[in-house]
Amino acid sequence: MGKRLFVSVDLDGLADEVAAVQERLEGASGLNFTDPEQAHVTLKFLGDTDPDRLDDLVDELAGAVDDAGVDPFDCEFGGLGVFPSLDYISVVWVGTRSGGEELTRLHEAVEERTTAMGFDAEDHEFTPHVTIARMEHAGGKERVQERVREDDPDVGTLALEEIRLKESVLGPDGPTYDTVERFPL
Repeated sequence: MGKRLFVSVDLDGLADEVAAVQERLEGASGLNFTDPEQAHVTLKFLGDTDPDRLDDLVDELAGAVDDAGVDPFDCEFGGLGVFPSLDYISVVWVGTRSGGEELTRLHEAVEERTTAMGFDAEDHEFTPHVTIARMEHAGGKERVQERVREDDPDVGTLALEEIRLKESVLGPDGPTYDTVERFPL
């Protein structure tokens, strides 16, 4: 059985700030909030991965960090956005005010190394973001649209020093994320 893997930058220490942004959206029917304790920027979703490939994957991710040439940096999180559009909302997210360029360089290096290994290429442009909710139905769409248009919340700034390979374990209360490996910048 494979492991459901992804590569991320975690928002360690900002759970309360993420939860405060989620509170602005409370009462929006159809909105399911993510666990603020597990808030992260996904650099690459790898999906179901054969455990026998793990050593090679770790080597390639270490190489990707070297390829990106990104030193530790501060990343400021804030603002609200949605995917794919305000007319059809499936994901509500917090963006980056600074540090987006570094996150994009890390994503591109990870993308290049993992697609060379045979992992699926991304089918959309990378936008550094933290998913805070998913919209299951459009009942509360107007409330979400209003908050996205009117709110510009600050979440905080983190000193980012590593990326992580994470395993997503699906459970009855939603996914939990376990760190498999850390890659210092």
